[in-house]
Amino acid sequence: MNGIARLAGLLYLITVVAGSFYLGYVPSQLAAHGDAAATVARIQQSEALFRFGILAEVVCNVAFLLLPLALHRLLSQAGRRAAVAMVALATASVPIAFANMLHHLNVLSLLGHADGLRALTAEQLHVQVMLQLDAYRQGLLLLEIFWGLWLLPFGYLVFKCGFLPRVLGVLLMLGCLGYLADFLGTLLLPSYPASAAAQYVMLPASLGEIGTCLWLLLLGVRLPPKSAVTAGMSSSGSIDTGKDDGFDAT
Repeated sequence: MNGIARLAGLLYLITVVAGSFYLGYVPSQLAAHGDAAATVARIQQSEALFRFGILAEVVCNVAFLLLPLALHRLLSQAGRRAAVAMVALATASVPIAFANMLHHLNVLSLLGHADGLRALTAEQLHVQVMLQLDAYRQGLLLLEIFWGLWLLPFGYLVFKCGFLPRVLGVLLMLGCLGYLADFLGTLLLPSYPASAAAQYVMLPASLGEIGTCLWLLLLGVRLPPKSAVTAGMSSSGSIDTGKDDGFDAT
């Protein structure tokens, strides 16, 4: 079981590192908010960084496709229906993410002066690039729905499994609410992105995901003491696994 735990931790680490690179570092270096010409110029001057950002997103999404499968094998005994929901919600985001990457590939085509685009003026080119970048950002906003929803069954399983710290499960479930709040705030409240709440609403998700990643990778799982298992068998004739509530309620 510790082997599966560390594999899940490694996949999670790849997801976190690659995601931080393409979602955080690359935009911080290339985006010039409110200045289309400066943004286009930065992308042209640092095209290699822009391309590496796309590659990092591919790596991130491949790892994220495999991650819930490893977590399912590790955590399914804590709630089979919750484990299926976790896998379904996580993997549903991957094809959307790959489709969203087309906007960044379109930016490369635009800046590479693909056939049929040579007649565009500089201003027209800037407008087209910014439309693609804006469409990409809107795609990320939609992805937040799934990035949040999968954390609810995942956090529930971490809380119930008995071999991972329950506080991580609580943080993950709060992280689900944080992602959904960020999506709704950005969609419905024009002033939300500049508000103080936007700076902290994702904190539980970050703490829960990074904490779970490091725990699985470095510490594995804490199995119940053998004496406790023996006591459970002697008192009831079998190991008491309990009945799931919540996600496994019928």
